[in-house]
Amino acid sequence: MLESDLSLTASIDDPSEGRRLSVVDSAVYNEGRRVASPTSLTETYRSLREQDGGMAWIGLYRPDPAELASLAEEFGLHELAVEDAVQAHQRPKLERYGDTLFVVLRGARYLDAAEEVEFGELHLFIGRDFVITVRHSESPDLSMIRRRLEENPELLARGPEAVLYAILDAVVDGYAPVVAGLENDIDEIETEVFLGDPKVSRRTYELNREVIDFARATAPLTAIMDALSGGFTKYKVDEELQRYLRDAADHVTQVNERIDGFRLLLRDILTVNATLVAQRQNEEMKTLSEISNVQNEEVKKISAWAAILFAPTLVGTVYGMNFTTMPELSWQFGYPFALSLMAAVSVVLFVVFKRRGWI
Repeated sequence: MLESDLSLTASIDDPSEGRRLSVVDSAVYNEGRRVASPTSLTETYRSLREQDGGMAWIGLYRPDPAELASLAEEFGLHELAVEDAVQAHQRPKLERYGDTLFVVLRGARYLDAAEEVEFGELHLFIGRDFVITVRHSESPDLSMIRRRLEENPELLARGPEAVLYAILDAVVDGYAPVVAGLENDIDEIETEVFLGDPKVSRRTYELNREVIDFARATAPLTAIMDALSGGFTKYKVDEELQRYLRDAADHVTQVNERIDGFRLLLRDILTVNATLVAQRQNEEMKTLSEISNVQNEEVKKISAWAAILFAPTLVGTVYGMNFTTMPELSWQFGYPFALSLMAAVSVVLFVVFKRRGWI
C-alpha cells in the first residue's frame, strides 16, 4: 500500500483491538529488504521482535491518541513528543529523548490553480530499530521516499538514520517548486504594479504572508541540520548519510537566501506601489484643481455679465412702474436719460470686471 493512496484507505483494521487504525503503510526490514508487511500494530511489533537486526517503518496519517499511546508503550516514546504529535501545529524542530529522536518537519507544495502555498506537517520518531512517521496532511508524500529506499537496499540497510536523512532531503527538494512559484508570482505583481492594478496591494500583502509562512517552515531547518551534523562523530553516522545531510543543508541555505530576497523584493514593491499610487492621486488632484479653476473662471464670467445686465434691468424696472408722481415722467429728456444711465452703469461694470480679469 502506498502512503499517498489515501483515497483507497487511510487506515487498516487491527483485529486485536477491534478498531480502525491510521496506519497507511507498515513494514519490517532486514538488511535493507522488506521482510514483512504487517496489517496491524500488534503484528508489526511481533514481526520486529522476530527479526535479528530488523527495522520497522510505520507510516501513520492523523492517528488518534490511543494509537500513539500503543506505539509509545512499545518503543518507549517520550510523552511530550507524543503530545506534540497528537496536537500537531508545531514548528520544525529536533528533540532528543534518550536514544530516540523526535523531528518535526513542514513540507510545502505550490498550488498552481490557486497560486498559493500549501503546507503540511510531518512528525518523525527515530529509534535504534524503528521509524515512525506521523502526517497530518496530504503532503509530504512519503510513498516515493519509501519506494526509492526499497529500491536501494544498501542505503536502507544503514538503518533508521537513512530514512531520516532521505526524508529530510526529499522535503527540502520539495521546496524548489515552491520557490519557483513564488518567484513567478512576484514577477506578475511587478507587472501589475506598473499597470496600476488596484488589487495589487492586497495580492502583494497576501504573497508576503505566504513568504513569511514559508520562512517559518525553512529557517528552523538550519538548526536541525547543525544539530544532526554535530552528532556525526558521537553517533558514528555513515559517510554516505553525512553526504545526504550536507546536500540537504546546502539546499536549505539556498532556499533561505531566496526567501530573504523575496521579502526584500516584496517590501520594495510595496514601497514603489505606494509611491505610484501617491503620484496618481497627485495627478488626479491636479486635474481636479485645473477643472475647478476653469469652472471658477466660467462662473466669474457668468457672474460679471449677469451683473452688467442686471444694472439696466433694474433701471428699466424702476422707470417701468409708471407712478403718477414719479420724477422725470414729464421731463422731455427722461427717456434719453434713462437709456444713458443704463448704458453708463453697464460700461462702468464692464470696465471694472475687465480690469479684475473676470471678463
